[in-house]
Amino acid sequence: MRLFNAWEMGQDQTKQQIEKGLHLYQSNQTEKALRVWMRVLEKSADPAGRFRVLGCLITAHAEMGRYKDMLKFAVVQIDTARELEDPDYLTESYLNLARSNEKLCEFQKTISYCKTCLNMQGTTVSLQLNGQVSLSMGNAFLGLSIFQKALECFEKALRYAHNNDDKMLECRVCCSLGNFYAQIKDYEKALFFPCKAAELVNDYGKGWSLKYRAMSQYHMAVAYRKLGHLADAMDCCEESMKIALQHGDRPLQALCLLCFADIHRSRKDVQTAFPRYDSSMSIMTEIGNRLGLIQVLLGVTKCWMIQKELDKALESIEKAQELAEGLGNKLGLLKLHCLCERIYRTKGQQRELRDHVVKFHECVEEMELYCGMCGESIGEKNNQLQALPCSHFFHLKCLQTNGSRGCPNCRRLSVKPGYV
Repeated sequence: MRLFNAWEMGQDQTKQQIEKGLHLYQSNQTEKALRVWMRVLEKSADPAGRFRVLGCLITAHAEMGRYKDMLKFAVVQIDTARELEDPDYLTESYLNLARSNEKLCEFQKTISYCKTCLNMQGTTVSLQLNGQVSLSMGNAFLGLSIFQKALECFEKALRYAHNNDDKMLECRVCCSLGNFYAQIKDYEKALFFPCKAAELVNDYGKGWSLKYRAMSQYHMAVAYRKLGHLADAMDCCEESMKIALQHGDRPLQALCLLCFADIHRSRKDVQTAFPRYDSSMSIMTEIGNRLGLIQVLLGVTKCWMIQKELDKALESIEKAQELAEGLGNKLGLLKLHCLCERIYRTKGQQRELRDHVVKFHECVEEMELYCGMCGESIGEKNNQLQALPCSHFFHLKCLQTNGSRGCPNCRRLSVKPGYV
């Protein structure tokens, strides 16, 4: 009985210390919170308590951009989950392992760990995590420029959010959908979804972390910038950056700096853009956001092109190409081939020009970035798009004139628009 009481008391102390860490963390005393949680991890003999504190450490390191440490704690959490012999714990730990790899841009590993989660035979708790698993998998497919599978995963995540009345998940999915449509250049939808996320924050987010508001404002800023509404873009980005600075959110700070730089470049103010690209690049290099680095280098390339410094532009393209090839980011490669085409046309170098034209069209074919109804490319200019339930997407105007012939890509008969 004494042993049982001592064990139970140890559980209570572990719980109290975890709560103390959470209180410190929510008060922006991050380093103090980390020290409390690390002491719990070192001293606690309670596996369930260790599992929970590892979850806190994973979340904190994710928000600080310490992705390698995040991965390290996720691996320890897997071992703790195996010790507990509970499928729910194991599913959650594999999800954290998937998220860690997603942050480190290891997209194939992310997809593999997500599939492991979905194949686990857990209880209702595990099933409730499936929406988050689908979201992480969708982000990974988007990183690899596999757009149909990304959209399919986002639709599944949105269905889970609606079915479980999970407004936080819905908010995160809306931000990812904003990113998705920004990439394939349907800028109206790229703005609609983060605006929807902002509405969810306003209506339900009283007790939520401010990161949800910051995230929605950042994605709105990106869409406004693409639409040419630069003042609105600047306002949203400033609000997002303010929250990111308050909470020490390094990944979001890097994205906001990139957005600020893009806004200044859109105004042809390259002298103001360059230092912001440099600051963004510095943080992204530090945290390991290679996908973000490609976007920074694309922006830098366009600045050099504005200044007619074509050789410097080619140097930036070479660095970006190495990153894009390493990640398997096909859209990044397509954009780089497009920029090379413009540079070599200006230089009058016909052989290099032809080479990049061919590679550009190979990327379009590989990503299926064309409308299966009219044959014209998707993602070359701002166009309204619509997805079918099969997650293939087309020009909206083509779907409206298609009648009842169904999807030309997979031959499904339904033409009812999908979730997104």
